[in-house]
Amino acid sequence: MVVAFAMGFYSGLPLLLTGSVLQAWMREAGVDLTTIGLFALVGLPYTGKFLWAPIFDRFSLPGLGRRRGWLFLIQGVLALSIAGLGFAHPESNPWWVAVIALVVTFLSATQDILIDAYRRESLADIEQGLGGSLYVNGYRLGMLLTSGGGLILADYLGFARVYWLCGGLMATAALITWWAKEPHLPKGTPTTLSEAVVKPFVEFFGRDEALWILLFILLYKMGDTMASHMTMPFYLDMGFTKTEIGAVVKLFGFWATVIGGLIGGILILKLGIYASLWLFGLLQALSTAGFALLAQLGPSLGGLMAVISFENLSAGMGTAAFVAFMASQTDKRFTATQYALLSSLMGIPRVIVAAPTGWMAEQMGWVDFFIFCALIAVPGMLILLRFKRWLGTEAVSMAGK
Repeated sequence: MVVAFAMGFYSGLPLLLTGSVLQAWMREAGVDLTTIGLFALVGLPYTGKFLWAPIFDRFSLPGLGRRRGWLFLIQGVLALSIAGLGFAHPESNPWWVAVIALVVTFLSATQDILIDAYRRESLADIEQGLGGSLYVNGYRLGMLLTSGGGLILADYLGFARVYWLCGGLMATAALITWWAKEPHLPKGTPTTLSEAVVKPFVEFFGRDEALWILLFILLYKMGDTMASHMTMPFYLDMGFTKTEIGAVVKLFGFWATVIGGLIGGILILKLGIYASLWLFGLLQALSTAGFALLAQLGPSLGGLMAVISFENLSAGMGTAAFVAFMASQTDKRFTATQYALLSSLMGIPRVIVAAPTGWMAEQMGWVDFFIFCALIAVPGMLILLRFKRWLGTEAVSMAGK
C-alpha cells in the first residue's frame, strides 16, 4: 500500500509539467495563444498508451524483473527529460520545447502503464480499491506539488530551475522501485511479441460480458464527468467570486476527494466491489443533483461548501471503486496491455462527451442540465445487474477471506 501511494505520487508528478506549468512559462515568455493551445497535442500519448503496452507484457530487462526493470529505466530517462525542459527556450524555439514535452508525456504514459500493471499484479482483487485510492491520492499530491508548488517557486527561482528541481525529484522514484518487491510472474505470460499483441485482446473479447464491461466503463462516471466539466462557469454565473471558488475548491474540495478515496478503499474491503459500485454510483448521482439545488439557492457560500464537499467526497469514493473494478477485469498474464486499454477508454468521456456540455447548459439551463447529468448515471448502474452473477459472488467471497 505504501508503494501504491508513492508510485501514485511519481505518476502524477510529470502531468502538469507539460500542461498548466508549461503554459504559464510559455505565456510569460511571450508565446502566442494559438501556439500554446496547440501544445495540448503533446498529451496524446496518454490516450494511446495501449498501443505500445504489449512490449512490457512480453519483454523483461535483466536484474530487477519484468515490472521493476522497465520502471527503473523509464523513471531515470523521464527524470532527465523533465530536467531537459529546463534547458529549453520557449521564447526563441517553442517547437523544440514541444519535442521535449512530447518525450516527457510519452515516458510519463509509459510509466503509468508499468505502475498500473505493478499495482494490479501485487494486490489481490479485494485490495484493489484501497490500493487504487492510495495511488490516486498520491497522484493528486504529485500534481498539486508540481502545479501549485511549481508556480510559486517559479516566482522566486524561475521556470528553468523549477524543471531542474522536478527532474531531481523524479529521479528519487528509483529508490521506491528498488525497494518494492517484484510481482510473481504468472503462468502463461506471452513468449512472443505477437502473442503479447494478440492474446490480451483475444482473451478479453472472448468473454461473454466483454462489450458490457466496456460500455459500463464508458457510462459509469459519464454524468459526473459532464457535470464537473462545467462547474467553473456555473460557479461564476451564480455570482461567486474567484477567491471564494479557489478557497472552497482547494480547502474543501481537495481534502474531501482525498478522504473520499480513503473511505471508498476501506469500504470496498468490507462490502466488496459490486456493492461499492452501487453505493458510490448512487452517491455520485445525488451529488451531481446537488448542483441543481445550488442553482436554485443562488450564491450561498454555505451551499457551495456543502455541494463541493459532497461532490468531491462521492467522486473520490466512486473513483476508488472504478479503479478497483478495472483492475479486477484484467488478466494478470496481460496486465499492462489490458489495463492500458481500459484506462484509455475511461478517458473518452473526459475528452469527447464533455465537449458539448457548454451548449447543453446554454440550451437547458443550469438546473435541468445538472438533473440530466444525474440521470445519465442510471444506464451505467443498470449494467451492473448483468455483473451480479460473477462480480457480486467474487467480491463477497473475497471480502470474507
